[in-house]
Formats: sequence, structure tokens, C-alpha cells
Amino acid sequence: MPVKLGIIMDPISQIKIDKDSSFAMLLEAQSRGYQLFYMELADLSIDDGEAQASMRPLTVSDNPEGWYQLGTSKTIAIAELDVVLMRKDPPFDMDFVYTTHILDLAERDGALVVNKPQSLRDANEKLFTSWFPQCCGPMLVTRKSADIKEFIKRHGKSVIKPLDGMGGKSIFQLNPGDQNINVILETMLGENGELLQVQKYIEEISAGDKRILMVNGQPIDFALARIPGADDFRGNLAAGGRGVGVPLSDRDREIAAIVGPELRKRSILFAGLDVIGDYLTEVNVTSPTCIRELDSQFNLNIAAELFAVIETLISADPS
Repeated sequence: MPVKLGIIMDPISQIKIDKDSSFAMLLEAQSRGYQLFYMELADLSIDDGEAQASMRPLTVSDNPEGWYQLGTSKTIAIAELDVVLMRKDPPFDMDFVYTTHILDLAERDGALVVNKPQSLRDANEKLFTSWFPQCCGPMLVTRKSADIKEFIKRHGKSVIKPLDGMGGKSIFQLNPGDQNINVILETMLGENGELLQVQKYIEEISAGDKRILMVNGQPIDFALARIPGADDFRGNLAAGGRGVGVPLSDRDREIAAIVGPELRKRSILFAGLDVIGDYLTEVNVTSPTCIRELDSQFNLNIAAELFAVIETLISADPS
């Protein structure tokens, strides 16, 4: 019997197939003879304690003129699938959290969910770096504007981020004496005083914000350095950065060796470490990208490495 794989993602009609890692995974799964099924968050439900979804059969083609076809929708138990890829992009809002609870039930009933639902909830992509202080530069998480101002006074130029975003959205660079600092903090903290992350600005961002992909706790040998554009300090590709593949440095490997065991412990099979200079800045576990770029530049097949791990886990499952 072919492996049944379901994917939960943002609308497939809107992806850029030359940059989309979920699409790379789908292509690899299809090449292995898997049956593919497509879902979005709104398709998931619980009926009498059983996780269900309205899912559609999916076929994909590496063709920018027409990269997918969907069949007729049918509601079935998610656990009828062998594997579920949870690849919904942030924001990490309550809808995302509720979805992980639904996927807990599917996991309980026998489906392999990648990444593990509990770990998606627990490993916030900004806060998870706090588990590895030896890998990070100076960092503060707070909802107090006075503490943020003191951090900037002490460390100089800094970067401030919300905890639930992606793609460089709502990231600000703050400098000591900046006349806009009060209004920026008022806007980001909001009326309820949202928790924010503040990090010392790392000058090496000019050489790129490196994305190191991790498969079952092991790094891919090349990273994608996302280099900021001339008029922006952010290296995120979604913010206009350009991606250049580079071999891992000794420090990159050291960071990966420190973070990797914790990823394996939490059953985070696919993750993306963001490294600027010598410092870890984020651990991406929701929907890490950069597979397509690295595959293209270095003739790799990163999704194949992921599915080799997945197939080992499926075959080891006594159910």
C-alpha cells in the first residue's frame, strides 16, 4: 500500500514554487509513490473526540504554468493518513495553537505529525533560542519599555521583534537617542503590553542572515545566507534579501551540535536555525524554508533526507 501523506499549508494556489519548501517536500513524496492529500487550517475539525479533516487528493508538477491539481473533497479521520506535514506559516496565533491540539488527537490515533504538535506549541521560534544562551548574543524578552530602553543604552544599536511573526515583518532597528523610539515601542507593545524580543544588533548581518536546515537534529552541509538589500537591514527573503549558498563554518556546526539534540528530543524533524555572524538568532520549527534554493545551488535533495527519516519512523511504528 502506498504511503498516505497529508499536508496542511497556506493556499497552494499562491505559493512560489521555485522558493517553497513545502512544494519541494510534495514533489519528493510524489516521486516516492505517496498518495498526497491537501488541507488548510479551516478544513480541520473534531467529531466525538476524533480529529477529522476535509481533504482533497493532490498531484503536483514542477511547472510554473500549472503546479497542482486537486481532486474531490472528502472528510475522513486524519489518522487514516500515515504522515501529516504541518506546514502552515505563522503568525503563531490561537488558530495555529488550536490546530496543534487537533493534531495531537491525530498523533494519538497513529498518524506521524511533522513537526510534533506539542513541540510546535512549546518551541516558539524566538523564545526557543533562550534554551541555548551559549549560542546567542545579548537578548531581552520583556513587555516593559523602560527595560528595552535600558538594554539599548547598554548594548547600543538593537533589533526588536514580535514573538509571533515571520519573514522580517514588524522588525525594527533601534538606536540610542532615536527620536522615534517611544512611538515604535508604543506601537509594538500595544495597549496590553505585548511581550517583545530585543537583540543586540549584529554587524555581520551585512554578510547574510544564514539559514541552516536541520533534518532530525543534523545540519545540511550548506546554509543559505540571506543578504539584505541596499535599503534594508533585514536579510529575510520575504523582505527583499537575496539568497547565496555558503558552506557551514566551524561555528555554524558548533551551534548545530548544541541545538540538534534538543530538536531530536522534541521530535522536531525539520527545523531552520538562523545564524548571524557567530550568534543564533532564531530556531524556526513551523514552516522552515530554503530547500529549493539550496537544492538548486548545490545539487542537493534535502527533502529526500527528510523522507528517509520519516520512512524509518513509519516502518518502526508497531501500529
